Amino acid sequence: MIGELILKEEIPNCKIIQAAEDHSNELKEKLENAMRLGNEFKSKAVIAFQTEDGPKKVETTVWAVTENYIQLKNGILIPTKSLIDIEY
Repeated sequence: MIGELILKEEIPNCKIIQAAEDHSNELKEKLENAMRLGNEFKSKAVIAFQTEDGPKKVETTVWAVTENYIQLKNGILIPTKSLIDIEY
């Protein structure tokens, strides 16, 4: 998976932009599974997303998934249109 690994706490410092390709529809099932794994088993996922400074990735628990955002701990939101990939 591409991208520089950063800490979840660094995400608010990133200027998140839309990915070159919108992967939100194809990642929808993976996001739902990552949320289920996080909520039921406290399992983490690696999420790659696009920023102004290039791709970044974070290893964290997905708390919630909406049509436009994924929510991480401490109310951190990542727009689904900025997502590149997710692994768990």
